[in-house]
Amino acid sequence: MALELIERRPGITAPDLARRLGVTDRAARRYVATLREAGIPVEASRGRDGGYRLGRGLRLPPLHFGGSEALALVMAALDGHHDVADPESLVGAAIARILRALPASVAAQADSMRRSATSVPDRAAARPDPEITAALVGVCSESRLARLNYTTEAGRRLEVEVEPWFVVVRHGRWYLLCRLLPTHDVRAYRVDRVSAVTPLAGRFDPPRGVDPVALLESHLASGWAYGAVIIIDAPIGEVSRWLPTHLGRLEALDDHTTRLVGSTSDPAMYAQGLAYCPAPFRVQDGDEVRAAVLTLGQRLLAAGGISGATGGPMTDQCARVSRAD
Repeated sequence: MALELIERRPGITAPDLARRLGVTDRAARRYVATLREAGIPVEASRGRDGGYRLGRGLRLPPLHFGGSEALALVMAALDGHHDVADPESLVGAAIARILRALPASVAAQADSMRRSATSVPDRAAARPDPEITAALVGVCSESRLARLNYTTEAGRRLEVEVEPWFVVVRHGRWYLLCRLLPTHDVRAYRVDRVSAVTPLAGRFDPPRGVDPVALLESHLASGWAYGAVIIIDAPIGEVSRWLPTHLGRLEALDDHTTRLVGSTSDPAMYAQGLAYCPAPFRVQDGDEVRAAVLTLGQRLLAAGGISGATGGPMTDQCARVSRAD
């Protein structure tokens, strides 16, 4: 960052450099010293127009990336879970190319970090193919109709024609928000389950004034196999801060009570999401979610040492916990 600022703003002073980097003047001068130790000719001049500038002899080699490499780098920045130390991967190869363009001493430090640092894997993340992702981004940007080959969660293979609206990244997963033809139903397709993208001749008018993330969240909260209605003893403003939007739609019943209407394909996971709510709540409708909440509650009671919590009704145990609080 310091090198980029000096290159873009010849004559930048130490205080200005420090301000733009968000560090002290002393730290900015240390950065300049580090650049010089790395063999980068940074010159300093005194006076009213003085400051730092790059000296003669510095020539940064040009970098050239293929389309897949460039998109893979963008994807890596967005989801943060690619293996940058793997030279066989697109991201790893692109990072290696960047390192080869750096001064040897700087590249050695960066390469050491690349090989030794380990990110925590996200078990929910799914990495789509960069070529497929590039094709989807292309038809979205061109507002061009497309035919997709898609495999559902159950393993069923579909061929669908869609209006591709947006590609959205959410918690390590990539989704295509689109409108299905000819029914015009809105769909969110997992990009990692798309095996082929065929652009079609027709075009469409993309939706305007739409928040892609909000639209995706609302879509993920509805249309699943198991519906649920939850009554929460807290104002809607507080509940909206506690619960993720993908659990469903919030409705204010009064100033102190909120209704959550949602659906899920995984009641156990839904129950875990509800457990983040610190206010009392009850499952008004949805037998599968109610059973999942009871099962989770029994496990938590058992973990807390309440005898007999792993089987049978929990009414008495819950009452004891409430009194203990």
